[in-house]
Amino acid sequence: MDINTYKPRKKIDNKHLLTLMDYSASEICEILKLAQELKHRLKKGKPHRYLKDKTIAMIFAKSSTRTRVSFEQGIRQLGAHPIFLSSNDIQLGRGEPVADTVRTLERYNIDGIMIRTFKQSDLHELATHGTIPIINGLTDDYHPCQALADLLTVFEHFGKLEGIKMVYFGDGNNVAHSLMIAGAKLGMEVVICCPKGFEPQPEITAATQNFGNVTVTDDIALAAKDAHVLYTDVFFSMGQENDTEKRNALMPYQVNDAVMDKANANAIFMHCLPAKRGEEVTAEVIDGPRSVVFEQAENRLHAQKAVMALLLR
Repeated sequence: MDINTYKPRKKIDNKHLLTLMDYSASEICEILKLAQELKHRLKKGKPHRYLKDKTIAMIFAKSSTRTRVSFEQGIRQLGAHPIFLSSNDIQLGRGEPVADTVRTLERYNIDGIMIRTFKQSDLHELATHGTIPIINGLTDDYHPCQALADLLTVFEHFGKLEGIKMVYFGDGNNVAHSLMIAGAKLGMEVVICCPKGFEPQPEITAATQNFGNVTVTDDIALAAKDAHVLYTDVFFSMGQENDTEKRNALMPYQVNDAVMDKANANAIFMHCLPAKRGEEVTAEVIDGPRSVVFEQAENRLHAQKAVMALLLR
């Protein structure tokens, strides 16, 4: 689907955002178009209190700078009230069933839940037993809000998504999964370049290949050739042990000047942050003129506001 010719409907059919697997190309375009509009309104100082007086709970089993601040700011800018709940504040999965948590929060007039946690199954249980929208702020399997912000960033830079080649280097993790899903559905060429043994989950790869052009390879030169976007993430996600064997396997897939030189002349560098300079990326690349990592970080705010506005309005 060509995002440039898509005509927004101001609504989507999904009730939750658990994974972008459940979303059509048109629904992803709907989110991106609204994110653009909300970004414009914020820059112009135009009010957009679409969720006035609603209350959204933010549940964090995993801590995060960008997820917490972008969601909390976004909720306030939409006119709603955020409630922060860390794993120390609630009993989710520790004695109290997940189903009881969502049923209780609903009784306190909570209008929606954003959750950043480990198990994808927790989100599905919240969605199954509750009646309010559930938004995936990150799980071990998927990071849909990051992928939406990433596609918004790519679209801003190239004016299109169809035909753009995006290459992800490193561990085939939750970020890689969501990039594969969203990119394939909107006509991008998505390449995951990683050493053997660190590929994305095979069932997710197979599903995304049914949507569009997705390749998994260990050939760095082939992957980077003619790429418009080079993307990487930390070698060790939150909660993972700092393993020497894994680092040694992934170090050849570091994004550096030599890798950037293999890409398209106007290629950009992306990273979901936080970054470890000297490991998955060199300082010269991430702090250089082709890096758009802070535009990415800002676009988390706009993409997530669009998701909340569409699901809760």
